[in-house]
Amino acid sequence: MEKLLKQLIQSAPTLENGELRVGKALTNFFNEHGIEVTLDRWNGTRANVIASVGSDDADAPTLLFGSHLDVVPASKEHWETDPFCPVEKDGKIIGRGAVDMLGGLCAAAMAMVDLRSSELNGRVIFAATAGEETDSCGVKRFIDQYQSHIKNPIGTIIAEPTGMKILRAHRGILWLKVETFGKTAHGSMPQLGINAILKMNALVNRLQNWKIPHQPHPLLGGCSMSINRIAGGSATNIVPDNCSTEIDIRTLPGQNHSKIINDLQDLCDDIRKTDPDFKTRISIIRAIDALETAAESPFVKAVCQATGIAETQAIGFTTDGPYFGKLDAPVLIFGPGDITLCHKPDEFIEISALEQARQMYNQIIQKVL
Repeated sequence: MEKLLKQLIQSAPTLENGELRVGKALTNFFNEHGIEVTLDRWNGTRANVIASVGSDDADAPTLLFGSHLDVVPASKEHWETDPFCPVEKDGKIIGRGAVDMLGGLCAAAMAMVDLRSSELNGRVIFAATAGEETDSCGVKRFIDQYQSHIKNPIGTIIAEPTGMKILRAHRGILWLKVETFGKTAHGSMPQLGINAILKMNALVNRLQNWKIPHQPHPLLGGCSMSINRIAGGSATNIVPDNCSTEIDIRTLPGQNHSKIINDLQDLCDDIRKTDPDFKTRISIIRAIDALETAAESPFVKAVCQATGIAETQAIGFTTDGPYFGKLDAPVLIFGPGDITLCHKPDEFIEISALEQARQMYNQIIQKVL
């Protein structure tokens, strides 16, 4: 397992590089162990890896393990070691993606190997997909291709790092871009133009006190909104005719994204009532629904019994879980590693955590199949 993880880290599956190299390494691993595997490649360097053990009947009870192949970029100057040259030290593997989430992926892959010759009352499908860190293109493609071939899903385990806590709910993502428009003019004659940055300033001032209507969730708390990027203007001596800001909204189960966008448009329309030159455009950068799996689900109970973990929890971050939810089966987030290490320099995972996850994945497979 440690060898596989190091190979995957060395593949450097960032958005710039794509997932093909890491996908080939993982495909070779499954081939070496006699596991049926497919490397799905598109757009040159993008790739998904789908492996399965057990029955090949589409009607068979099916347990899924979901993971993502891609990692966020890493700058060498901020690391003590080369982020894509993994180092094993003090019982840890250090490298970009060790926690998020190549470690959990490897633990699930090893569980597939452990049970490849076992008699299962169904099948296990392992899906390692592209682009989770950017646009979830891989999981969308996987669901489109395989949904009709998975007729009896039991549930999905997403092997994201949770410190081996079972999570059954997380917030969703609604990333919005709002643009304001003006009219260019020479910087020495600003009265002849309409300054898009000043128009954006009016909007940002209103957004500071904007509250998105919601009912607090018992596990997730409230919905959040943060203005995290702003850009405008082309030169110091030109009145800008365009300015944009990007807003990160984290949503709760049951919240309607369209309603939030409409409310934001209403706010813009209200500003325009007193300023006819105030013109905006709202567009969606990324949207993922929130996730919530019922605590009383038989799948949740089975996973808790298999692992000896009595309580389920929730988390504020977002995963590809809602896309797997389109299979109309419960989804849980459960994997090794400390989530606070994600996207940080000197990211690492403890080898003992990998072994624990591998063992628990084995127990879950045996329990439900």
